[in-house]
Amino acid sequence: MPGRQCRGSIAKNHTMNTAKKRLKNKDIIKENDENEQIESALLPGLPNHLAHLCLSSLQPSLLYNVNTSWRKFIYSPYYPPFFSLYALLYKTSSISPSVGFFCFDTISSKWKPLPSPPSNPPLCLIRHHPSYISRVIPIQSVTTSGHLVLVAGTTNKFLPALTRPLVFDPLSSKWYFGPPLLNPRRWCVTGSINGAIYVASGVGTKYQCDVAKSLERWDISKHESSWNWEKRASFRDGRFSREAVEAVGYRGKLCMVNIKGKTLKEGAVYNVVMDQWEEMPRGMLAGWNGPATVDDDDDVMYVVDQENGSMRKYNADNDRWEEMIEASEYLKGAEHISAGRGRVCAVSGDGRTIVVVDILSRPVKTWRVNPPQGMEAIAVHILPRMVTV
Repeated sequence: MPGRQCRGSIAKNHTMNTAKKRLKNKDIIKENDENEQIESALLPGLPNHLAHLCLSSLQPSLLYNVNTSWRKFIYSPYYPPFFSLYALLYKTSSISPSVGFFCFDTISSKWKPLPSPPSNPPLCLIRHHPSYISRVIPIQSVTTSGHLVLVAGTTNKFLPALTRPLVFDPLSSKWYFGPPLLNPRRWCVTGSINGAIYVASGVGTKYQCDVAKSLERWDISKHESSWNWEKRASFRDGRFSREAVEAVGYRGKLCMVNIKGKTLKEGAVYNVVMDQWEEMPRGMLAGWNGPATVDDDDDVMYVVDQENGSMRKYNADNDRWEEMIEASEYLKGAEHISAGRGRVCAVSGDGRTIVVVDILSRPVKTWRVNPPQGMEAIAVHILPRMVTV
């Protein structure tokens, strides 16, 4: 009997202790929930949906430095998207070099990798090949409707790397594929205008004359169920199939030259409304001595002279280029430029430097952003910041 009473007492005490622990754990959980609610309140005393309205009118740089909750808020879907610098970067420091996608947050001044693109099919892109040591293999990307679009590249077997464009949406932080190209290609013309992406000329699995003269368009602004590539007017020859060419969307037309720099070149203009090719104005062609871009906000076209590093804007009324920046060491040899929100960003120094030009300031200001260590920039774009869900 005494043994049974002892065992019963022990069991009773164990049950009571367990119950106390459960109550204590509930109190801790309740306390943590209350603390979390307090921390998640952006403005004490106001519901968050009203706090969103109050804070959305403030600059992100002000909110970033106040507290963690406000910092998280500026990367949420509730805060108006501010713009960041996106870059295709080539990783040179690893045993197996690779291409990566990054975003430079102008508020935190930090590089952040984009989410990994879909792995099926795997993305196989090369920048260099042992058979062509001095040759840089192009990887071509454009932006349209606030999206980053990877359009063309080359595999290590010298085949087109993409049968469908790969698209990144910063506002959802997700990748997705576009419709299959009519003719997958590389070393081609790529450009965008009015929410549509254009691909022309280039080389497929092998050189074909009809592909080298062809042009196709994908209107990304349409509903996904209506996505497709459609044929447009062919060019008269395949002169643009020898290099990767950036077509610049300017005043309803796509403008392009077949070679950068001051060497003898040929230009062409595609009228997207009339669906016809035109001759490039003489003044535009004569001053197109490097990478060019258009700031869609003010419909101005810019070019950087690869030889002396000067930057000019195009005057369509007088068909001439007007100098904005005199010769700059930072901009010499610029390979790719992008414009938006009063900034022109250029890949320079063989990809080791990204130069930012504030074209709204007087005098014009420039500064440099270095890619992450062990990486070289291929191309830069200006897009809304990524949303953290």
